Amino acid sequence: QVQLVEAGGGLVQAGGSLRLSCAASGRRFSMYDMSWFRQAPGNQRELFAALTSGGIVNYGDSAKGRFTISRDNAKNTVYLEMNSLKPEDTAVYYCNAKVVVNVEGAAIFAWGQGIQVTVSS
Repeated sequence: QVQLVEAGGGLVQAGGSLRLSCAASGRRFSMYDMSWFRQAPGNQRELFAALTSGGIVNYGDSAKGRFTISRDNAKNTVYLEMNSLKPEDTAVYYCNAKVVVNVEGAAIFAWGQGIQVTVSS
């Protein structure tokens, strides 16, 4: 069972920056594909940024150019650097890990508890 714990959220003014972190349990973190999702009030949870174990990065349209996902395998941690924040970035941000469990590619998915980011105008 992989456990994920997010940190770094809070209240920030528009134009400001935050860095979220997500610490994962387990000894094979380098093999996890990591992602950040977010869910704004009244909206569905959306994939925001993803970083595979092989280093492939993908961003949702709303994240491109302002946000950066990175990982430190030595610390079992994935980060989301958020710059030029806007009020519409206000949401609960969730960390997600995809863990492949066998040679056929079956995987399990773990979620963090979510962390609130609020951007004031």
